[in-house]
Amino acid sequence: MNKPYVIGIAGSSGSGKTFFLKSFLNHFLAEQVTLISQDDYYIPANTKTKEENRHYNFDVPTAINRLAFFHDIKELFDGHTVYREEYTFNNPDAVPKILEIKPAPILIVEGLFIFHYEEVNELLDFRIFLDAEESVALARRLKRDLIERGYDHEDVMYKWNNHVVPAYNEYLAPFKPICDLVIINNTDDPKIIDDAANKISLDLKEKNSTIKII
Repeated sequence: MNKPYVIGIAGSSGSGKTFFLKSFLNHFLAEQVTLISQDDYYIPANTKTKEENRHYNFDVPTAINRLAFFHDIKELFDGHTVYREEYTFNNPDAVPKILEIKPAPILIVEGLFIFHYEEVNELLDFRIFLDAEESVALARRLKRDLIERGYDHEDVMYKWNNHVVPAYNEYLAPFKPICDLVIINNTDDPKIIDDAANKISLDLKEKNSTIKII
């Protein structure tokens, strides 16, 4: 199998990565694109050391099984299907699925540290950076963690101030200038997402005439 065209997508917490990915994937046929997410490579929390306030820090590069993440990306490069247990963010009520990640002409690699990990970054053909104003991003984070994950407000704010923002500043923000496309997503406007997807679609069509864009 020829090397896939690799798109790296990263962004601040609350920048709308999930919304963007869903919209972006709709521009391609299922067999044309595959997605591998750093989130499914978290090292289990029960193997980590808690801080004095009993919190785990998931916003550091060592929270990810970096070797396994890179290994599976290379497996996709070599045309092999990857099977990975879905990460459920330590939700005891969630039953993790076994993800089947098939090789495809377009590979999307998504995650907070994909630019920081040199071995992953050098594989990327196109880099997308999603960003949002801090107040907007925090509001989205609160909605997600309080409603969808059932976290305590005080815990969410502690992690935001002590884990999320420092990680963004150290491991992600420095790479913003080198990205091919920067999307400021403060409104969840579908047109912003569609315009970005169309831009990349045209770029892919020019590079590979065998990829049909829908």
